[in-house]
Amino acid sequence: MALRRILAAVRSRAPRLAPLSTAAPQTREQPAAGRGPVRGRGAAEAVRPPVPAVDFDNAQEAYRSRRSWELARSLLVLRLCASPALLAHHEQLLHFTRKLLGQRLFDKLMKMTFYGQFVAGEDQESIQPLIRHNRAFGVGSILDYGVEEDLSQEEAERQEMEACTSEAERKDGGTSKREKQYQVHQAFRDRRDGVVSARTYFYANEAKCDGHMETFLRCIEASGGASDDGFSAIKLTALGRPQFLLQFSDVLTKWRRFFHQMAAEQGKAGLDAMDTKLEVAALQESVAKMGIASRKEIEDWFRAETLGVSGTLDLLDWNSLIDSRTTLSKHLVVPNMQTGQLEPLLSGFTEEEEQQMRRMLQRMDVLAKKATQVGVRLMVDAEQTYFQPAISRLTLEMQRKFNVEKPLILNTYQCYLRDAYDNVTLDVELARREGWCFGAKLVRGAYMAQERARAAEIGYEDPINPTYEATNAMYHRCLDYVLEELKNNPKAEVMVASHNEDTVRFTLRRMEELGLHPADRQVYFGQLLGMCDQISFPLGQAGFAVYKYVPYGPVMEVLPYLSRRALENNSVMKGARRERQLLWQELKRRLCTGNLFYRPA
Repeated sequence: MALRRILAAVRSRAPRLAPLSTAAPQTREQPAAGRGPVRGRGAAEAVRPPVPAVDFDNAQEAYRSRRSWELARSLLVLRLCASPALLAHHEQLLHFTRKLLGQRLFDKLMKMTFYGQFVAGEDQESIQPLIRHNRAFGVGSILDYGVEEDLSQEEAERQEMEACTSEAERKDGGTSKREKQYQVHQAFRDRRDGVVSARTYFYANEAKCDGHMETFLRCIEASGGASDDGFSAIKLTALGRPQFLLQFSDVLTKWRRFFHQMAAEQGKAGLDAMDTKLEVAALQESVAKMGIASRKEIEDWFRAETLGVSGTLDLLDWNSLIDSRTTLSKHLVVPNMQTGQLEPLLSGFTEEEEQQMRRMLQRMDVLAKKATQVGVRLMVDAEQTYFQPAISRLTLEMQRKFNVEKPLILNTYQCYLRDAYDNVTLDVELARREGWCFGAKLVRGAYMAQERARAAEIGYEDPINPTYEATNAMYHRCLDYVLEELKNNPKAEVMVASHNEDTVRFTLRRMEELGLHPADRQVYFGQLLGMCDQISFPLGQAGFAVYKYVPYGPVMEVLPYLSRRALENNSVMKGARRERQLLWQELKRRLCTGNLFYRPA
């Protein structure tokens, strides 16, 4: 029962604020009790200045923070990133150029081009001028130490196999009882393959994880010093052995699937997650027939004191049954999809594996406490679907503990996933019931090609939306739901992390319709340094909360990051083409009006 003990350890430091209940939830129009005054609303609303219009077509305003040579550099770099032939051989070209020029001249060339476009500087001291400059034009900074370990493919594959295989599996000759999706696979041992916009960490040992934690701590401290309202981002695969995430994800997914199997038996298949409710009496009968426990024990699990008086049970209540507070946990079994036999849900771990799990949670706790001390919001990045259920659950546990007064911890939702809307609505409802502050970052997703190839190769359902248009629709559906929640809950917040101009326009329109003023600081926008300045700076100058991800680090150590930025620009050609058009338009205007040597005030 190692997983139960781990979750109990997390919760023991901060008890929940309210029990789960299947009583009818509050309607969306009712503000929750005890929320207090709305920031910037009420009496002050009458004296607020009107929200300025944001014009994404005005190149002069978009680039008034940039000197002409910076515009020319952006044009050059973005144009090079649009060349398929160049990108196909960019690693060889970089290697050849470094040999030809020597390290010193190569560093200078990179700082004049790709490095200068996408990276702020080599250390926290050297990036301060850029941070201050962007802040003067309304754009904040999310600091990110961009150094990545440049492992060979062979070394990465070896580390991944060792880190994702448990001791029990090694003793059984590599045989795993986990479902196929949550097993390490030979063809996908290098998690960098097919990923262009996300950093990948490989587990080597606990000391390396401690080093990653120290790096995150420095970024949190620097973000606190750079802004009164700062953000920092972390990845859980950097903080511990991924075997734990795989096994825990397998547990959570099996338990959720079991719920939907019970729903199908009751004729309720195909509904949205929050609309699916099991009749408790019928559920008790089904569980009794399985022979999991005595009828008296089963009746005790579903009493009104723990599950409300509605006579139904939803997915949030179902998930609470895995909690260590219930006696059900020792009986947790699920049907094996292949054999049809009931199998234990929770797996055993060696003492060393349990220690590794505890250390991962301790590192998360250290980072969250540091973020609390310096007033920085912590965004937990989303990762591959075979890790994500565990990542989301552990993030939720931290939100229960730290999101009491404001959303200090933000979970990330990947809207290219088919179940993104269910995940968002479930977490919003859970925050309402338990009384903590909901915080989210919405992204489209960084692992599409890899996820699709892996699902096809291993043989499970593709988790990705079928088309780009379907992903856009999912993003807007999730965003609209969250914005509705923000209207009724002044302590909820969202980071709209998108380079898509249509999505930003959609957000602005819905903010206006819902009365969400930028001064409320509930809606934040995020883009990468060196990309989409024509979106970031007009937003910032109009008073919206907007941030750039600002990576830093020595030239040679951020080359993997630069490679991904080049590939990402090529993958969003439509937006990059428009950006190049606006850059060229502003350069021509300055040339024709004699302002080529323009210096920002």
